[in-house]
Amino acid sequence: MTSKLAINGGPKAVSADDSEIFRWPIVTPEDEEAVLAVLRRGAMSGLDITYAFEGDLAQYFGLDYALCHNTGTAAIQAAMWACGVGVGDEVISQSLTYWGTSLQVFSLGGTVVFSEVIPETLTMDPADIEHRITERTKAIIPVHYCAYPTDMDPIMEIAEKHNLKVIEDVSHAQGGLYKGRLLGTIGHIGAMSIMSGKSLACGEGGFLVTADQELYERAVAFGHYSRTRDLESPELSPLAGMPLGGYKYRMHQLSSAVGRSQLKHYPERMAEIQRAMNHFWDLLDGVPGVVAHRPPQDSGSTMGGWYAAKGLYAPEELGGLPVARFCEAVTAECGQFKIMPGANPLMHLHPVLNDADVYGHGKPTRIANSNRDLRQPAGSLPVTEGLPGRIYSIPWFKHFDAEIIGQYATAFRKVAEHAEELQ
Repeated sequence: MTSKLAINGGPKAVSADDSEIFRWPIVTPEDEEAVLAVLRRGAMSGLDITYAFEGDLAQYFGLDYALCHNTGTAAIQAAMWACGVGVGDEVISQSLTYWGTSLQVFSLGGTVVFSEVIPETLTMDPADIEHRITERTKAIIPVHYCAYPTDMDPIMEIAEKHNLKVIEDVSHAQGGLYKGRLLGTIGHIGAMSIMSGKSLACGEGGFLVTADQELYERAVAFGHYSRTRDLESPELSPLAGMPLGGYKYRMHQLSSAVGRSQLKHYPERMAEIQRAMNHFWDLLDGVPGVVAHRPPQDSGSTMGGWYAAKGLYAPEELGGLPVARFCEAVTAECGQFKIMPGANPLMHLHPVLNDADVYGHGKPTRIANSNRDLRQPAGSLPVTEGLPGRIYSIPWFKHFDAEIIGQYATAFRKVAEHAEELQ
């Protein structure tokens, strides 16, 4: 019998030209002119465009302060320092994320303690936070992972109860909402990357936003030496002229120029991405083994630009078919987009978090920075550790094209309905 699956010789599900639907970022003559204007003025190392971009960002987020950085990693590190993280201190975050969420805590003399995530959302589980808080805990860093909004209300309640700061990592979710509120505005600081692959893209860069003047000024003092003379803090202003962190973290003005242009058009581009991605999941509603990774549509929460979009996999509904084999079969049905199993490597199992002596302490840095062994070996986060076999990438559509989206949905449905051919 002739197989219906492309991986076994059958026809592919995706036949349409998909070369444009995944192209990102969208670069227009407006972006090009913004960059050329900086070049023509010889203003690449200035600050005027960056100041203007920060004003745009503050207005977009509805907060008093925005501070641009050369990377999102730097923005999160500055946010940590602003929140008082130092030698021997701890931050709580999730293991299922990019290392830039928390690894830089090492440079401040602190360490990270990992909590579990909710399997349906892939975001921090508020119920697993409180028992991990110690007298050394300074901050909680929830990640709106793969654009899914973290359940922020209970996290903020925990933080208030224990006098902790909350740093939102919004790198995957610019423009997303949690119960109608913009992500990045709920915690004490929102920090994020806007490198060229992100939903809001500027080339290379990051920024933080906050309503708190003290936190803003501390972040300035940490990595922005040229701004320290403008600080009002009696603690920080006498130290003007040098960054307390010893870092030069300002954003390149070419990135600032691109960021201003991109932000201007981001709401409508984000809306189109949301329309496309929700249409994709609507087409797959009820397909066995395939579970949407998105908030309920009546929740007031949204996925922003859907960066690093994922799907959830239920192998028990497909006879135990491994996710890698499922992805291989779906990819065979598709055009240029490759469907990959899993997600970011789990941080708590990586040798850098367990074995590396980064600063020459004579013992692993994670131990040295806390004077006790906070390492979390295999088996310590069973929920998180069970997730790699239940996650896969999905097409990240940047435009709404019903034909192409429909064909990609057909690819997933086709493999799910004929999974027995892959056993």
